[in-house]
Amino acid sequence: MIVSADLARLAPKERAAMIYAEAHGNVANRLWRAALGGDTDGDGSADAIARRLRTTDAPDLDIDALVSLLTSQDTATAAPPAAVDGTAAPADRVPCVVDTTEPGRLGGLGPNGRFGDALEATARRTGIPAAALAAIVDAEAAKGCDGSWKTTSRNPRSSAAGLGQFLGSTWQSEAERAGTWLHGIALGQGWLSADGHVLPGARSALLALRYDAATAINATADYAHRSVTLLKKAGIAIGEDVTTVARAAYLGHHLGTADAVRFLKGGLGSGRARLLLDSQVGSAAASRRIASTGDAASAHRSWLLDYIDRHVTPGRFAA
Repeated sequence: MIVSADLARLAPKERAAMIYAEAHGNVANRLWRAALGGDTDGDGSADAIARRLRTTDAPDLDIDALVSLLTSQDTATAAPPAAVDGTAAPADRVPCVVDTTEPGRLGGLGPNGRFGDALEATARRTGIPAAALAAIVDAEAAKGCDGSWKTTSRNPRSSAAGLGQFLGSTWQSEAERAGTWLHGIALGQGWLSADGHVLPGARSALLALRYDAATAINATADYAHRSVTLLKKAGIAIGEDVTTVARAAYLGHHLGTADAVRFLKGGLGSGRARLLLDSQVGSAAASRRIASTGDAASAHRSWLLDYIDRHVTPGRFAA
């Protein structure tokens, strides 16, 4: 269920995109249950199987993955893979007029100046530098042709959505984690059970908040703070400069903290690396990269470090 108050704040085009994204996710879940053999709740049920297949930091099963599983379509004739930010990669792009919105107090926001106040307020609350937070959002969110962040971003290969591209499972975990912005909202709305878990009937309304810019920015900062804290506890040296903080936080955001620790301490296993690379660049492109480097772990490491170097650039947003 999409909350009507959330829709009222959106422009017609954004409203349509949000409805589509939510419907896409709901249909995907139903199709997975049907494909796995039913939707009862016994130990051998489709829901039980789906739960075992999912982890907090792993991509959720989505409609696109389902289609790939049920068909043997040749990847050479498939549509171009989606970009890492969740946007399509068409051969031709429609020209657009660049927005000249005021950039706000942070530097380099350009058409994203409307998010400046939320970024700075969130930075004051969490201690994550505003420029670092802007860099993480810039690397995650899908963009318009003028570079504007799309609040209705949705990754076609997973349940990742919103400015922070949170998976549904991770978003729910953040709502259940005491002290987070999302936890406060969930408490106030009565969405949590007595033992602190999101009530089944509240999950859709909670997930719809991924498309609210201020909520997504605050959740991104809370997760960044958690990632940096846990990486330090794992014995990984993280400097205090804004670029180092941003990139460490992005690794935690992108991989999940457990995989980020493994990545920084010696690398991911080839199976996990292949799965992650497939989800980001598509299986055909992943195969080409693996053939070029010799193994999946090296191919994934090379791709991710290059992406971070090019896209997680907080210096662009320094005042």
